[in-house]
Amino acid sequence: MKQELIANLGPLAPLAGSWEGDKGDDIAPDENPRDIENNKYRERLVLEPFLPVNNHAQTLYGLRYSTMAWRLGAEDPFHEELGYWLWDPAEKQVLRCFIVPRGVTVIAGGTVEPGAQEFQLAARVGSETYGICSNQFLEREFKTIRYDLKVTIHNENSFSYDEDTQLQIKGQGEPFHHTDKNTLNRI
Repeated sequence: MKQELIANLGPLAPLAGSWEGDKGDDIAPDENPRDIENNKYRERLVLEPFLPVNNHAQTLYGLRYSTMAWRLGAEDPFHEELGYWLWDPAEKQVLRCFIVPRGVTVIAGGTVEPGAQEFQLAARVGSETYGICSNQFLEREFKTIRYDLKVTIHNENSFSYDEDTQLQIKGQGEPFHHTDKNTLNRI
């Protein structure tokens, strides 16, 4: 059954499984938001296929995922996410729906060919399709205005990602580019 589920995932099929990487690079606002911190991190990501979801004429295939990241040398994680990667073959859309326990929810998407080895997804605040929603504090102090993701599948045992989460920080004129990138290997 698992192989049948993976076969319907289109460009997401190579991502099914468990992954680790220890070359993570996180550029984020420091405690003083005008300063920048650079966190090197390790990460564990699990992507599990699940049964198709039918929305009337639409059928979505997907991966349920969870990820945790630790600063190198630290025992406690500094980042956690839960969500779904979805493939809509009729529309050639890949979606990534996730929540971060800081109170941010993102639905990012993009047009992707079924056998693509590289693809990009995006979300922007205010969009009714691929958008971003935050809690009141973050909306006021660290508003997420855009999210961009590039995924590159190197081979069946390795892929990398490059994220740019643009934040409008209170009192700053230009958006802050909070970036994360890592290369993950199948375990």
